[in-house]
Amino acid sequence: MKQSDVIIVGSGIAALQLANKLAKSLNVIILTKKELTAGNSYLAQGGVAAAIAPGDDPYLHYLDTLEAGAHHNNSEAVLEITKKAPELIKGLWESGCRFDEDGDGKLLLGMEGAHSEKRIVHSGGDATGKHMVDFLLSNLDVNISIEQSTFVYELILDSYATRCIGVKAKRMDGTNETYLAPHVVLATGGCGQVFAFTSNAETATGDGMALAYRAGAELADMEFVQFHPTLLYVDGKTRGLISEAVRGEGAVLVTAEGTRIMKGIHPLKDLAPRHIVSQTIYDYSRRGIQIFLDISTIHDFSSRFPTISKLCTEHGIEIEKGLIPVVPGSHFIMGGIKTDLQGQTSIPGLYAIGETACTGIHGANRLASNSLLEGMFVGENLAEWINSHQDANRKAVSIMGIQNQLAKIEANMNQIEFEGELPDMDLLKQTMMDRTGIVRTKELLILQNEWLGQFSLDRWLEASLDHLEPSELNNLFMYITATLITQSALERTESRGGHFRKDFPHEDNANWMKKQIIHQRKNVKDGKHEFNQTALAT
Repeated sequence: MKQSDVIIVGSGIAALQLANKLAKSLNVIILTKKELTAGNSYLAQGGVAAAIAPGDDPYLHYLDTLEAGAHHNNSEAVLEITKKAPELIKGLWESGCRFDEDGDGKLLLGMEGAHSEKRIVHSGGDATGKHMVDFLLSNLDVNISIEQSTFVYELILDSYATRCIGVKAKRMDGTNETYLAPHVVLATGGCGQVFAFTSNAETATGDGMALAYRAGAELADMEFVQFHPTLLYVDGKTRGLISEAVRGEGAVLVTAEGTRIMKGIHPLKDLAPRHIVSQTIYDYSRRGIQIFLDISTIHDFSSRFPTISKLCTEHGIEIEKGLIPVVPGSHFIMGGIKTDLQGQTSIPGLYAIGETACTGIHGANRLASNSLLEGMFVGENLAEWINSHQDANRKAVSIMGIQNQLAKIEANMNQIEFEGELPDMDLLKQTMMDRTGIVRTKELLILQNEWLGQFSLDRWLEASLDHLEPSELNNLFMYITATLITQSALERTESRGGHFRKDFPHEDNANWMKKQIIHQRKNVKDGKHEFNQTALAT
């Protein structure tokens, strides 16, 4: 058993921003199930959105975020983050994090889809995530310890199941370890691997959402999944992301004959919101028509986009010919563990930040380059909150006493070992793509929900996981997350943002405006749960 002040599960931008901003007097442990740089943040090609240009304004960034989010956003949260964005960029810049500059030594700002101004800050061309993660890692202090290849598989609640006091994890040598702390932070990223086509890292399997759901936390907006329009598509498989910045620099979507597909679809054409572009490409793809990014107008493409150029070359695409074959794929989930802007969940002592959380900032569809921004924003907010509540929370945990903590751990050990079957993961991913993917219908969602239902979710939610291997845990967490997404998609009888129902193709503001679908297990101690509470978004 190990004890600390703060446990952070994950090692992306949000986790590292939090770790860097926490007081040096706190003992912090970072647990990550693979290597430190194996997550989505390290792969992020785009950049960080901030209204810092002379003609730009945070209010315009605010309006663009609301429009992209189909006005499902928490507008107050959006206003806060867009106002804070220039300060966050300035702070990183002054701390030594290098961003791309123009010829005059000023920040070089790019354009991306659904933005009204050039406001995307990049680092290393199309390697922003890598550069930011490397910078934040280099600044970690001695109060922070890191344990890699440590797979957190359960949240530990106190004996009354009212407060999170730690986690259980599987270590690289196959042993289980218990970690206790008054602050447990989930920063595990998204769940793109639930779908057959995805831009996400292999680690993005919905771990945080499944952990929180099993523990009884509220989850919200799980139906809102963003499908990025342009993943490299070679030999029937997606091979990596082609950043939206490519279209921001002038690339257009065309058929093999050169016909532009976004003309007449949206006023912003190829820079329309992602869900609109993805749905358009999907419509061509299901008719057997391959779509390409025409990059022929971008001068010196290899210098501007070195990561993408390398990716194309590795998979046999000659960028000199000017055409990159693309297909949409799962990229980001707007829903997740419901939190406030300090990352606090419905369970005291448990926090969630980054993509695994649902703050309401992104609404029904995330605006390009707002994800790294959100990670920095909420990560810093949570650090400030923990720093200012150190004594109170240490006292709260000490009052519970070590006996209560150990009693809860022992109670967990008495859970039933369930040896049930889990879905074949390739089949899960393909059926999620086909039935709960870009275009959804009642018939397909019911079919998927019934298929998922045969694997005994109720039993898995109550079962002990101590005996499972990491690969089995991965599969279980993907199964739980897929079920939550499918249930939510079936419940919301309208189309909005990243959720498109062919049988309900329009927004239904009268019945669904600002309403969230909340998932939460009830009476966790008794193993009961329920789906589909509907609540007004705040």
